[in-house]
Amino acid sequence: MPNSAANPLGEQLPPLTRHEALVEANRCLYCYDAPCTHACPTHINIPGFIKKIATDNLTGSARTILESNLMGASCARVCPVEELCEGACVLGSEHKPIAIGRLQRHAMDYVYEKQVKIFPRGAETGRRVAVIGAGPAGLSCAGELARRGHAVTVFEKRQLGGGLSTYGIIALREPVGVALAEVEMIAGLGVVIREGVEVGRDIPVAELIGQFDAVFIGAGLGSTPALGIPGEEHVLDGLEYIEQSKLTPDLLPRAESMVVIGAGNTAIDCATVARRTGADQVTMVYRRTAREMTAYPHEYEFVKNEGVVFEFLAQPVAVQIVDGQVRGLECVRAELTDADASGRPAPQIIPGSNFLIRADCIVKAIGQRKTGIAGVMGLETERGFIKVDKERRTSVPGIYAGGDCVRAKGSASTVMAAQDGKIAAAAIHTELMAEVTGG
Repeated sequence: MPNSAANPLGEQLPPLTRHEALVEANRCLYCYDAPCTHACPTHINIPGFIKKIATDNLTGSARTILESNLMGASCARVCPVEELCEGACVLGSEHKPIAIGRLQRHAMDYVYEKQVKIFPRGAETGRRVAVIGAGPAGLSCAGELARRGHAVTVFEKRQLGGGLSTYGIIALREPVGVALAEVEMIAGLGVVIREGVEVGRDIPVAELIGQFDAVFIGAGLGSTPALGIPGEEHVLDGLEYIEQSKLTPDLLPRAESMVVIGAGNTAIDCATVARRTGADQVTMVYRRTAREMTAYPHEYEFVKNEGVVFEFLAQPVAVQIVDGQVRGLECVRAELTDADASGRPAPQIIPGSNFLIRADCIVKAIGQRKTGIAGVMGLETERGFIKVDKERRTSVPGIYAGGDCVRAKGSASTVMAAQDGKIAAAAIHTELMAEVTGG
């Protein structure tokens, strides 16, 4: 549902009405060799699905979307369309770009609400594939393989599938129900999803490899790294904070003033939750400048409009605790020097420039640790990420990987994870069928 005073974390944008969708779809120029399709990492035929909306063929529209991206419902909501398809729209230079994301959501919501089954499972091949992780990459790979007739089992260590779509993206952008509906849709293709099962703990790696003909890893990333400052035990983890806002919002810590450490998209989501649940003052602390932020530019503008303020060139050094309660974050000023391993200017603290930001709650959202599955499975890595080739093969034959766990370069996103899963599924299918035919 759209955001309201009664539900401050409800979905931000309301669904399009049938009339609104028809009017918007008829604005599209249906470009030949459309720039929007090229800008989409999964290469959805965007003019094609919009044309079907214009002719009131929502099932056909959804089919066009899902043929390229099985995570179409999630991506309709969380894709950075301003940077991708809508950013490439030819109407954007002098007019308003087509609302591609909202039109995609309109078609996807229709088939989910009507429980329309778009794809049947393919004819059985007799080959078995294991998928580690039920996030967008794993679900995309599993669904594509099931469509080709392979028997797929997904192993998800958490109690719910969906990965960050379920746990790590605020409900303002994607409600839990949307993510879980996609999990159910993939299961409906014949995929077995075993939740609460961690590979390497509940099932040995050797046993997994022995039981399946191929393995795809879509394990995402791990926990938030430590700040390494006094009082850190009083700092909340950003991903856990977002998860609580989605699954147990009544238990979410409330604060009058909050500090969010970090300047990526997760940090912005944390700041948004804080503002919308009653914090009068929310300050985002970042040790570099706005130019080096990893958050999308449109998200930066969005959160400023929410009333969030920024402290740039500020390095946290300690949490101020009074009588066991958080009272502020002590920081020191920084200046930028030569580029570090990330390719961005490195911050260098200015001695004696300490200052205090008052706060009664502090959240850290400073990235995630790399997954440990690479070491468990003996895979080659690059800067801690699983190293893969263009078809998402790892260094070990028969094992593929995709999603955030391989994203050593470029930005990580739901749509890129979905594309990784699709690419890997095609490569796995080719390899398995060559084995069957002896090719």
